Amino acid sequence: MRTRKRWLLTLAALISAVSVSAPTTVASAAGRDGTDIKDRLQAIPGMHLIEEQPVDGYRYFVLTYTQPIDHQHPDRGTFQQRLTVLHKSVDRPTVFYTSGYNVSTTPSRSEPTKIIDGNQVSLEYRYFTPSRPVPTDWKKLDIKQAATDQHRIFEALHAVYPKNWIATGGSKGGMTATYYRRFFPHDMNGTVAYVAPNNTDRADTRPYDRFFATVGTPACRTAVGKVEREALLRRDEMVNRYEKWAGDNKRTFRLIGNADRAYEVLVTDLVFGFWQYQPAKTACAELPAPTASTDTLWAWIDKVGGFDSYTDQGLEKYQPYYYQAGTQLGEPRYHYPNLRGLLRYPGINNSRSFVPRSVPMPFDRRAMPDVDRWVRQHATRMMFVNGQFDPWSAKHFQLGRGARDSYLYTVPGGNHGSNIAQLKDADRTKATASLLTWAGLPAPVSGRSLVQAPYNATLDRPQDHQELTLRP
Repeated sequence: MRTRKRWLLTLAALISAVSVSAPTTVASAAGRDGTDIKDRLQAIPGMHLIEEQPVDGYRYFVLTYTQPIDHQHPDRGTFQQRLTVLHKSVDRPTVFYTSGYNVSTTPSRSEPTKIIDGNQVSLEYRYFTPSRPVPTDWKKLDIKQAATDQHRIFEALHAVYPKNWIATGGSKGGMTATYYRRFFPHDMNGTVAYVAPNNTDRADTRPYDRFFATVGTPACRTAVGKVEREALLRRDEMVNRYEKWAGDNKRTFRLIGNADRAYEVLVTDLVFGFWQYQPAKTACAELPAPTASTDTLWAWIDKVGGFDSYTDQGLEKYQPYYYQAGTQLGEPRYHYPNLRGLLRYPGINNSRSFVPRSVPMPFDRRAMPDVDRWVRQHATRMMFVNGQFDPWSAKHFQLGRGARDSYLYTVPGGNHGSNIAQLKDADRTKATASLLTWAGLPAPVSGRSLVQAPYNATLDRPQDHQELTLRP
């Protein structure tokens, strides 16, 4: 689905050490019984240590945990699910983080982890390699199976980390944190879901059409539309270049069909990708003019959409996401009035095009409405943070009368990297206080910093790696 950069959610935090060789602040290495934390983790049945990496002031472990392929029938095979543990202290609260995709084995901290100055458990979503059963039964990839993965990890680690737990994630990770609470509402003490889309009716294009008709300024919207149209007017030249690029970079188009089809999908993604991550204050002024050179147009399309996105090699890593989008999650659908008369393959931009035909994809129409109803009627200690200019926020979670101690925030002018730090002052203060309370910590008082720990150069360095194509 469309352009995706996974930026680290930023807000300074966690107390850092000076160096590994001569630390002045060291993570608590032992539990209350004096056993080293590594030994405690390895003593958990089904938990296997892959490696420990040095991180100033913390202990960082890469592990796997044995999970049933089918939680309803645990005797029918298992797989190893990868996770990481950033250990601060057994006396601190813990954040349960997932991106909804692969887990990074490079240590970093999510925004809630920084705010509460706690531990962080990060889980790889089932079926993202290497956390994929072989042979692969795709029918066992659904939101309840994945939520039960999290539940079992929580149960395994809660004895080690007995303080309060907060679930979090951004985009598909925010969706994942929400689904987890729906199926296991009592595991977590709170949930912070960032920019989490909520596609209850995948056929309804109106929210996205309305978003693209009103976002930003009329001049910027018009300019984006002209660039997209120009990209298709120069189609033959661009596709020839695309085919040469693919040959030079050993890229193929067997799944989607050919470079022409991949190019059309890429172009129809551009408006989504532009608003998803481009900084609105500067990106509109940097849009190529319709008279721009082909080199300029090519470079802009690659920056916003990524030419690797719909190659076989670009798609393979994200097959689990596309499968879920086409079976439960739904996906953005919107019209392209500016491209009228230029599309050769209308309707091609959907998840069915990105998963091998050998994998059946029946759609479960009940899954998303069920979660939506639960959030409206039963959400407790849940926080949703969205971005005003983020197209994924066009369909977002809503809180109903049954919700308790739950909040919906919007970052003014925010994109798909929106977070608590970017909220207006009053909202940021309120959101931070809620998070600290849920974590079992004192809320900030007047004159006290909202940040619970200082910047850590290892864990909090900005990440600008792009995972391009239209995905949450």
